[in-house]
Amino acid sequence: MYAVIKTGGKQYKVSKDDVISVEKLSDDAGKKIKLNEVLIISDKGKPIVGDPLIKGASVEAEIMDHSRAAKITVFKKKRRHNYRRKQGHKQNITNLKILSINSSQGKTKAADTEEKKTAAKKAAPKKAAPKKAAPKKVATKSKKTEDKPKKSDKKAKSEPKKTNKGSKE
Repeated sequence: MYAVIKTGGKQYKVSKDDVISVEKLSDDAGKKIKLNEVLIISDKGKPIVGDPLIKGASVEAEIMDHSRAAKITVFKKKRRHNYRRKQGHKQNITNLKILSINSSQGKTKAADTEEKKTAAKKAAPKKAAPKKAAPKKVATKSKKTEDKPKKSDKKAKSEPKKTNKGSKE
């Protein structure tokens, strides 16, 4: 069984007993938290996909500790301008251990509509009479467009003007 959760602007695929590093959370180490932004839950078969979230689903996790990620180097350079800037950065992170994935009311809108359709098909086996097609309307030209002569937007290309300049007659 796995779930896709959203926290800190990122998405994580988690299973039971996984340890993940997420953006820093404000709670203390050792505290249990509930992550309610569950996008997908899969349990032995078809996954349940939210629209965008699954109502009532949650993932329980325990905060193991707070730490800092590996250092990254930010280096900016503009060649031929003697411009170089070197900067380092360490992101604050929280390590979580996933305890359980709960999909107690994990029905989505799509699953609800599928159940209603199947129930409606079983309950109503009667066939309705086919509807008659409405008569088609024929488009007619208005008299105004027929009476007016068509004007062409572009002038027809004519031969270049002949001038007497430089000609011997």
